[in-house]
Amino acid sequence: MPGRKKHAAGHEEEHENHERWLITYADMLTLLMVLFIVMYAMSQVDKAKFAELAAGLASGFGAKTVAFQGQTQIMDGKGNDSSVVPMNPRINPDLASGTGAAATPADVASDAAAKAAVAANDRAKAGQQAADVTREIDNLKKVQEQITAALKAKNLDKTVLFSIDQRGLVVTVVTSSVVFAGDRADLLRPGQQILDAIVPSLRALPNSIEVDGHTNQLQVPTVNYPSAWELSTARASGVVRYLVERGLASNRMSAAGFAGTRPLIPPSDPRSVNMNRRVDIVVLSNLPPEERALLPAAAK
Repeated sequence: MPGRKKHAAGHEEEHENHERWLITYADMLTLLMVLFIVMYAMSQVDKAKFAELAAGLASGFGAKTVAFQGQTQIMDGKGNDSSVVPMNPRINPDLASGTGAAATPADVASDAAAKAAVAANDRAKAGQQAADVTREIDNLKKVQEQITAALKAKNLDKTVLFSIDQRGLVVTVVTSSVVFAGDRADLLRPGQQILDAIVPSLRALPNSIEVDGHTNQLQVPTVNYPSAWELSTARASGVVRYLVERGLASNRMSAAGFAGTRPLIPPSDPRSVNMNRRVDIVVLSNLPPEERALLPAAAK
């Protein structure tokens, strides 16, 4: 038949391929194989390069590395971090506490040298402080001698006491009735004479001067001042004003009143009624605070 002849002369109809899934499956296996090869290659650390890196880091921190000596446990997954990069005990707290590797002789020697250097520096500092304090004590005692000589020349040396505390030289003027009248802050003539004898020695000094006013412990009501605080401060200010008028620079001076809060001797002592009623003229030391604190002990 004509239809059959035509079909025989043309191309045969294409058959469906039922094995195409094998190609996809093979592609997936290939990709998985490549993935595992890459992962395996990444897991292989160049031990030589890693050792060089560890040595460089340890050297930078001042420690001697022992990485890769003996068993390379960390590279085989059998150890921990401490088996690879041990640190200098001075850097690694675990080693310093005895939980890690022992310090090398070089480390021990270095620690000993550092401690010796610190000790030597402390000794040098202590020696310098002692020299400064000794020199300051000598200077303050020279001032005391000059003031004593000036007072003795006017037969007033019994009116003043001297002491050295953490501030410097304390010149204590007992404010009996010949210095200040009761409940008054005006210097009497004998008080002026005492200050006149002191002024030349103070004027020649570079030190700052602090004047402190004190009253005794008697609870006597004041008439001219609201309280003993104002009275003691007024007396200190009166002394400062007198010293400035006699040539002391005002920027060197300061005044403070303490009422009866800082007795010179215990209030139970019968002499305290007169002795604690006083004015302290303090020649302030120029030493730093840590050295000034040593003055009282050095003076003794």
